[in-house]
Formats: sequence, C-alpha cells, structure tokens
Amino acid sequence: MKFSELKLNEGLLDAISYMGYENATPIQEAAIPVILKNRDIIGCAQTGTGKTAAFVLPILHKLAAKEDTSTNTLIIVPTRELAVQIEQQIQGLSYFVSVGSKAIYGGGGGKDWQEEKEALQHGTDIIVATPGKLLSHIKLGYVDFSKLEHLILDEADRMLDMGFADDLNTIFKALPAKRQNIFFSATMASGIRKLAHNYLHQPFEINLALSKPAEGVKQLAYLAFDEQKNKLLDLLLQEDQRKNYERIILFTSTKSKVSDIVRFFKRQGYKAKGISSNLEQDEREEVLRGFRSGRIPLLVATDVMSRGIDIKEINLVINYDCPGDAEDYVHRVGRTARANTEGEAITLINPKDMRRFAKIETLIGYEVPKSPLPESLGAAPEWSVPVKKKKSYSNKKKRPFKKKPNQKNS
Repeated sequence: MKFSELKLNEGLLDAISYMGYENATPIQEAAIPVILKNRDIIGCAQTGTGKTAAFVLPILHKLAAKEDTSTNTLIIVPTRELAVQIEQQIQGLSYFVSVGSKAIYGGGGGKDWQEEKEALQHGTDIIVATPGKLLSHIKLGYVDFSKLEHLILDEADRMLDMGFADDLNTIFKALPAKRQNIFFSATMASGIRKLAHNYLHQPFEINLALSKPAEGVKQLAYLAFDEQKNKLLDLLLQEDQRKNYERIILFTSTKSKVSDIVRFFKRQGYKAKGISSNLEQDEREEVLRGFRSGRIPLLVATDVMSRGIDIKEINLVINYDCPGDAEDYVHRVGRTARANTEGEAITLINPKDMRRFAKIETLIGYEVPKSPLPESLGAAPEWSVPVKKKKSYSNKKKRPFKKKPNQKNS
C-alpha cells in the first residue's frame, strides 16, 4: 500500500516523500488506519519493521490541526537512546506540520531538567520519555497531563524486563482515564498480556510474525571458550574481507565486559569505543555520532543498549555472548544487510551458551554454520546440547495402602 492511500495530512505525505519513502510497511499498513479510528492497539512487531512511523504518523495527522500547546501524546520507552531516536523521527516527519515534541530522559544537567519541567508544566504536543525520569517530574507535582489523549508504550516487553512495571503503573494513574492506548512489544509475553488487560479497552491486536534474518546476512558461529574469544576476534578482523568494514557492532552481556573488550581492541590497534549506562548521556550521544559517521568503526555495546541503537549500513554484527532471548538474536542480526545489502553476523558460543543457541536455531528454522577455530587457538569445545531430564518419581516412597473401614478382603 502506498502512503498516499492512507489519507494522511498533505504535509506528512510531503515529509514522507522528501525522506524517500513511498510504500508503507506491513505494520504501518495495519496500524495507521486503526489508530486514526481512535481504537486501542496491542501490537507485536520487532525493531526495523517501521514500527515508530506506524504510531507517529497517525498521531501527527491528528495533531496537525491542533491549536493549543497542551500535552496531547505521551510516548514511553525503555532507554534514552530510543527516546532520542523517536523524537528525531518525529521532528523529521513533522517538518511540514506545526507539532512540537520533547524527549525526557536521565543523565542531563540542571539546564536539561528546567527545559523538561517547562515542557511538562506548560505543555508540548508530544512527550517522549523514559519511565524513571518522567516519574521524577510527576512526583514534584507540576506535570500537566489533563488534556492527554494518547498513551504509547514502545518496547513494552523490554521495559518489564528492566523492572519498570511499578513505575509504569504509577505513571498511568497520573493520566486521564479516557485516552487512546497503543502498546507495542517485540514479544507477547504473559506480562504484556496482563498489562494490556488492565489498561486497554477492547484492543485491536496486530501480530507480525518475527521475520527471519535477511538473506543477505552471512551467519557464522564459532565454538570457543571465553579465554579464546578475544584472540579469535582479532584474527577474524584481520582477514582481508573484513579489513575495509566501516561499521562493526559487538554485543556483550555486561557493562564490565564492555570495558574489558574495548581495552583489548585498543591494545591491538583498533579504533573502538564502548557504550553502556556507565556513560553520561552526552558521552553516549558523542559515541553514537562517531559510530554513525565512521570515525569509530568498532562499537561495543551491552544487551540493554541493543534495541536503542538504530544505525544503518552496519557491515558486521558480533554476538560476543549468545543472547539470552532467541528473538534478540534476530533483532541484532537484523541491524546488518538492510535494504537488500549484504552483511555478516558472527556469534561466539561457549559451553554454557550452547542450549541458548540451539533455541535460536529452532526459532529461525535452520542451523547456523559452525566454523572451526584457527589451530593457533587450541582445541574448541565440542557442540553438546544437554537434554533437560524429566523429574523422576520412582524414588518417592509409596504411601501404605489403607483399607477403608467398610472395605472387605476380596
């Protein structure tokens, strides 16, 4: 379906055309008409499907004729990076319509706090916020959501995983009861279902099947002990086909590992930077700008950061640790080989991660090739996925048979 068929504001269509888009993605085609009808939505769609525009475009269409500056729409997201990313997309799509927006997230200074306070107190059309920072403002009593009409939760599953359930419930109590609710999540776990049941009214459900990694992604896996991983990556990055890669992103499980990996790469002469919640917001934004521009070709990030980083033209994705959630593998790998280009994804699997990777292969429907380790690194662990043993009740003591008082011997 073409965007012109969705009956959107002419200024929005001009902005969409200016950005080079013509056809709506499946999530946009499904969600936009429903949001325009003011129905609640619970949608399951992964990163990279055009989900942000699916909820931003119909909201901007509604706001195009709005005259006052009251806060009309609240978008809640799990990370600072995603808040900034969505607010930037709002600015781009609203270029030809008069709509204001403000991103609110932690890590700023006194000036940032004052600007956020003014936006929340006096109103701006769209607020994009992380739960913790928004709640800090709400508790001080000056936030005015009295005219709010739309509540959007993006990546609701990630917010629950990060422990924001109580914060979300507190925020919802500060909002008008009558509003349109739009919840998007990459997975439809039981916690999301419960949240939707409590706050959504007869929601329209959108479930897009999790897409498989693009055909242009060359996937490889290496079985390696933890102490072999750094040396293995050094050897792989020295191979001719990877020497000219402009953007490589490596995902790992903890903040401490980010620092250790970056130090190793720097000792080997690579221009590497790490990004995690340990950095101040302005430092994180500077790192991302350097990565986007190509000044920093190698970015090391934590799992928590993975969904908040939306950068195109990534040549190689490295899973230093196997993702805990099989669907996160598809999200990560989907950051390369976009728009029919080619890319590469390499996963390092230690013995503890073998069961996790087997679940990934079950999800995507095929086995990822396992490449042998270079001989100089020594022997690799053998592929072995232990089968969970079923509980056995054979050793339980049997209860003695007791005859009922009126029971006769046969």
